[in-house]
Amino acid sequence: MDLPSDVPRMRAGDALMLRPWRLDDLPLVREAAEDTYIPLITTVPAPYSHDEGVAFVERQWERTASGSGYPFVIARAEDDRPLGTVGLWVSEAPQGRATLGYWVVKSARGLGAASAALQAVSTWASDGLRIPRLQLFVEPWNTASCRAAERAGYVREGLLRSWQQVGEERRDMYVYAMVATEDR
Repeated sequence: MDLPSDVPRMRAGDALMLRPWRLDDLPLVREAAEDTYIPLITTVPAPYSHDEGVAFVERQWERTASGSGYPFVIARAEDDRPLGTVGLWVSEAPQGRATLGYWVVKSARGLGAASAALQAVSTWASDGLRIPRLQLFVEPWNTASCRAAERAGYVREGLLRSWQQVGEERRDMYVYAMVATEDR
């Protein structure tokens, strides 16, 4: 499978752009670090420091350089204000599947950014990269994330018990999937 070597820029609906991470996205990392949940399930540093924020952004660049995935910043198209991130992780692409993950900072929630970004990256992965199965994992209590996945075209396939360590405990996760149709 021949995958691109950089994170492309793309539209996500009418109001959003997806683009690579930049060092001027540190305010987004800071706001995410202040969230009670995002640092538990990601590599966002908590507590935040400038050096840890820079290291976080550099890890995003390394993920693309190493071929493990494509981390996008979700930004407003009108002013490039970053709202969150969506990532496509392709280590299992040779087996025909990839995993996505996303988060949106508290100040930007409820605007449909997660579902628009997820839909755009999923279309690129499925149609452009020809990855037949896309999947993501969501905690059952996270109804906003479940709705975002469903609005983006994902279908809940089941419950994975004690699937992921989150903080001090093992948590159940719903698995959602989008599978390419035979006609593409």
